[in-house]
Amino acid sequence: MRRAPGVALATGNAPVTKILIALNAAIYLITAVQGGGLNAPGGALFNKWLLFGPFVAHGDWWRLVTTMFLHASIVHIGFNMVALYFIGTPVEQYLGSTRYIGLYFVSGLAGSAGALLQTPGVTVGASGAIFGILGAMLIIEWQVTGRLAGQAATWIVINFVLMFAIPGISWGGHLGGLIGGILVTLAYASWDERGRAASGHLGLGGVLGLILVAAGSIALAYWRVRGYA
Repeated sequence: MRRAPGVALATGNAPVTKILIALNAAIYLITAVQGGGLNAPGGALFNKWLLFGPFVAHGDWWRLVTTMFLHASIVHIGFNMVALYFIGTPVEQYLGSTRYIGLYFVSGLAGSAGALLQTPGVTVGASGAIFGILGAMLIIEWQVTGRLAGQAATWIVINFVLMFAIPGISWGGHLGGLIGGILVTLAYASWDERGRAASGHLGLGGVLGLILVAAGSIALAYWRVRGYA
């Protein structure tokens, strides 16, 4: 694998992933204190940031982003942060921090749009962004090995089975994030000299890809909350 300049896999260096985990943990503790404890987060911050279609329709568009930093229980955030660490670390090392940040937030935005398409009800969690990273891993493995049937594909299948077997999981958010991550990573690769998403530089193609996926996600969310779906 050709990785981002100055980042070696052996170092385990993934600063953005660690910062995102710390932010999620800190925000969860705040909502736990404001709410009913570790297994019942709530309060002012939680209510202000959660994704809820009618609130978005009345102008609370920031919820499409802030919802990815909220979690419903200690198990919810625990699973998500473990997944973010183990999936996000190698993807950040491969893409470089700048591309990885764009991937995370735009995938999360796509996940929010997917969640709203499924239901306008309350949705919280970083799962959309994490599925976007998993989608990026799928494309990276395909570019490196020439096969889609790799580690990422296995995890995607397992998670989709669990997603439909366990009630209360936002399959729309997961699917939206996955599609967003795949599209962003393909955009990263399309302008790379080797046709791979390996360079640590964002580049014009990457910027355009991020803008298009973000704009499409917002448009889908608008279409849904305005009652056109």
